[in-house]
Amino acid sequence: MYYGLFKHVLLGPPVKAYYRPWVEGADNVPAEGGAILASNHLSFSDSIFLPLVLKRKVVFLGKEEYFTGSGVKGYATKAFMEGVGTIPVHRGGGRASEAALRTGMQVVQGGELLGIYPEGTRSPDGRLYRGKTGVARLAIEAGVPIVPVAMIGTDIAQPIGQRVPSRTDIGVRIGPPIDPSEYSARQDDREALRELTDTVMAAIAGLSGQEIADRDAAQYKRELDKAARIAAEDLGPSSAS
Repeated sequence: MYYGLFKHVLLGPPVKAYYRPWVEGADNVPAEGGAILASNHLSFSDSIFLPLVLKRKVVFLGKEEYFTGSGVKGYATKAFMEGVGTIPVHRGGGRASEAALRTGMQVVQGGELLGIYPEGTRSPDGRLYRGKTGVARLAIEAGVPIVPVAMIGTDIAQPIGQRVPSRTDIGVRIGPPIDPSEYSARQDDREALRELTDTVMAAIAGLSGQEIADRDAAQYKRELDKAARIAAEDLGPSSAS
């Protein structure tokens, strides 16, 4: 409902004029048909700048809670999410990962582009973390190509915790599509899923130039949070006495 309005009128023109995002390899995005855009994830604004540099609509998946808020804030959040191409994932009655897979399947089988961040969360330190295998499973089951994407500079423009991106060079590099057909009918084979996912992540690293961290990003974030809590406790009232 709001996508065209945001991209072509309200959000797109002023953002492109101010930030002047650049793109390399846009021709690697299929001109039609379903495909997965698998990107690194450095900033919240990744989901804003990627669609702006492409001609086709890009659909992202978001928590249902983004669309169910009340009042002015709830309406504004819903409008913004729809405006940047996000659709809700209904998680009732099943795990979030399965709900996302089903919703993503509907998107690509409907001939649209689906944006996915295989790391599952934003990088806490600029490194590229291990990809989750859902991207491979979806591509194999749907029979659609995976297009590797690298967001450049969004972490500098909008670090975690900063609301409005700063003015800096922001770019998007897009690599050749990866055909999952050699893994056909192996969507339940863990080794096949890991191999294809690692191939995708290696392609993203080649585009972004990021250092590869061979571990789960969400787990690392939990470790950082735990360390921060322990440090805060050590600096509490008892240590000051």
